[in-house]
Amino acid sequence: MIQEHDYISTGMNSSPADGELSVLFSGEGQTQGLHGIGPAIHDYYLIHTVLGGKGEFLIRDKKYDCGIGDTFIIFPGEIFSYQADELQPWHYVWVSFIGYGAAELMNTLGVSPEQPIIPACLNPRIRSYYKQLHDCFKSNNPPELSNLEAGGWVRLLLQQFGLAQQKLEDIKPTLDISIDRVVKQAVQYLTLQFTQPISIEHMSTELGYHRSHLCKLFRQATGHSPMQYLLKIRMQRAELLLATPMNIDQVASSVGYNDALYFSKKFRKWRGQSPSEYRNTLRNISER
Repeated sequence: MIQEHDYISTGMNSSPADGELSVLFSGEGQTQGLHGIGPAIHDYYLIHTVLGGKGEFLIRDKKYDCGIGDTFIIFPGEIFSYQADELQPWHYVWVSFIGYGAAELMNTLGVSPEQPIIPACLNPRIRSYYKQLHDCFKSNNPPELSNLEAGGWVRLLLQQFGLAQQKLEDIKPTLDISIDRVVKQAVQYLTLQFTQPISIEHMSTELGYHRSHLCKLFRQATGHSPMQYLLKIRMQRAELLLATPMNIDQVASSVGYNDALYFSKKFRKWRGQSPSEYRNTLRNISER
């Protein structure tokens, strides 16, 4: 696994103090493609906020896609892993801290190992607080004063995360009203475009929604991810076309697959039969 950055800068607290909250280090980095950590365990909290690119974060066997503006949180004693995208790797900032009051602060923010993501929470203040955190450890101040300053900046940073979470709570009633419209738009898009190459990133942009937000609403309403739903549309359409004289290549192309072999693998996984076997089954039934 690649463990490299194109750019990395870290500020270390040389005099962390026992107490309610103590910052250990902070930093900023531009990762290379597929840079990853884990599976691993830390004995401190570690918060990453994504400034650019995208990647995946895994905790408690659940995977989260994290892009620009998203913040993911590593909890002490929890097994985690994360990996940057190969083509659009992360540019992110981070801060680590410990303290007897840290767990209560995380509860106040509404985050936990079961809910480790704060989506779309990047604003100029957050960016500024990360920079101040980083810079205070590189100043000429006595270490004890830098530790005190860092504690102030991280509290302001957590306050901004709390405000971001509150905004999400405030719009939940509106989301409950509009979720049907959002999902209907996505279903219509997939139903009309299933013959074309489709990426969730592109669909989200076309519909004007944040990718993770759209995927979350879609799964809540349908029980499937958008890609699972797209596969269902394609395979059900393929079943109908296999009852016609079209050859396998034509069927594959008609349901969005340029590679007939890849289509056949997908169909076998879906139906438990190859397209040819399924077609023969249909013929046998019709001849009875």
